[in-house]
Amino acid sequence: MGAISPMSASLLPTDLRIRLVVTLLIVCIFSQLQNLTVALAACIGCLLLALQEHVERDLWRRLFHMEAFVLLIFCTMPFVMPGTGLFSIGPLQASLEGVIRAALIGCKISASVLLLMIFLGSVEPIRLGAALHALHIPETLVRLFVMTVRYVSVIRMEAARLRKAMQARAFRPTTNRHTWTSYSYLIGMLLVRSLDRAHRVENAMLCRGYCGRYPYAELSPPRALDWLSCFALLVVACGLLLFDRFHIWG
Repeated sequence: MGAISPMSASLLPTDLRIRLVVTLLIVCIFSQLQNLTVALAACIGCLLLALQEHVERDLWRRLFHMEAFVLLIFCTMPFVMPGTGLFSIGPLQASLEGVIRAALIGCKISASVLLLMIFLGSVEPIRLGAALHALHIPETLVRLFVMTVRYVSVIRMEAARLRKAMQARAFRPTTNRHTWTSYSYLIGMLLVRSLDRAHRVENAMLCRGYCGRYPYAELSPPRALDWLSCFALLVVACGLLLFDRFHIWG
């Protein structure tokens, strides 16, 4: 799952340490874009790169979930940002500046999420943890990240079992006090079971000689092709930022 395909090796760095650094830098660059045309170009470029790299279908589903948040921005920002009137719904009036700002934010968010999908979407947590450890990220943060990603699906399954148990007892959610009380019991029971499972996992790790640090394997040095790919991607991203600033100043 986390192996790098031959097609993607010609475009993306294979070294995860470089991937992490490049992703962070490009996302920071995307966050500074202020022109809608440039942000749209960045979004389209990331979309074409994702299609070329054959991103997994499950990752596309996550992107669609994120777009619901972008849609919420489009539904609210035009009505709260002053400017030239575009249309009105009752007492609310949408502004052209609000629509442009919502589109700009949506393009930057979509481009950043696409970039994360391309570079890190199919990487196993343990490999990503090893790369973070090699970049001298504090061990506590790395361990917390790896354990969270590894066991979040277990907690999700536990929550699904609790919901099925409630449905088996004829629970039907409505907007009354009984529903909110039942949901509070569900959250409390999920926390209790998660804590109990955490203790069992800790005991199992201690029985296997765990002493507070993961035995990460040594990573091989980056190849020259990785540095070249890193440089090319950063040049393109910096070019977009310079064009954005030049367009604003012009």
